[in-house]
Amino acid sequence: MYFRPGLFSQSDPGPIIRTMTPPWIHDTAILEQDVQIGDATTVWSDVHIRHGAVIGEQCIVGEKTYIAYDVLIGRRCKINAFVYICNGVTLEDGVMIGAHTTFTNDRFPRAATWDLSELLPSVPTEHTMFTFVKRGAALGAGVCVAPGITIGEWATVGMASVVTDDVAPHMLVAGNPARRLGYVCRCGWRVATFVHGPELDLKEQGVPCGNCGATLRWSAAGKLECDASE
Repeated sequence: MYFRPGLFSQSDPGPIIRTMTPPWIHDTAILEQDVQIGDATTVWSDVHIRHGAVIGEQCIVGEKTYIAYDVLIGRRCKINAFVYICNGVTLEDGVMIGAHTTFTNDRFPRAATWDLSELLPSVPTEHTMFTFVKRGAALGAGVCVAPGITIGEWATVGMASVVTDDVAPHMLVAGNPARRLGYVCRCGWRVATFVHGPELDLKEQGVPCGNCGATLRWSAAGKLECDASE
């Protein structure tokens, strides 16, 4: 029932050593067989977690949320109420999912065979697509994520957006379909707004965050990095 800490860490955390309180699970929550819940995680009322799902330590799962079988959720994730997380979704450490967010995994959905003579199964098939939300990313309330999407580290998706393409690290997107609006710091504050293009002011001197003082810039290796203030 308990989850080994460090699902998405860079190294093996070694043997399980309990340093926190056990998970708290509301009496009305439904947990199927082989579900793993980490220490100090809270599962609120009427949550349904299917078999094989793994949830890390210090997470919050809001009421009436559905988490499908074999979903992987890292440490310190916050999943608000009425969220639907389908099979094939992985949330890395520190991910925020707003209320009423919906994930999908089938690009060509049908309820029955082409002649309507047989109900199609709900289990994963060769057409099931996988979605990854990287560490520190945040999705606002009411977001809908298309199948096969990757949302990069520390990215932010505005509320009620429909995500149909991958979202780069630190990118701010919003709308239907979601479009690129700027860059956000690790702390969540917007540090650059696109006016003349996404490279604006980032390649050379970088852009400082007005909240935490970190600087967002392109590294020499071409990777977007958020450096702590000196």
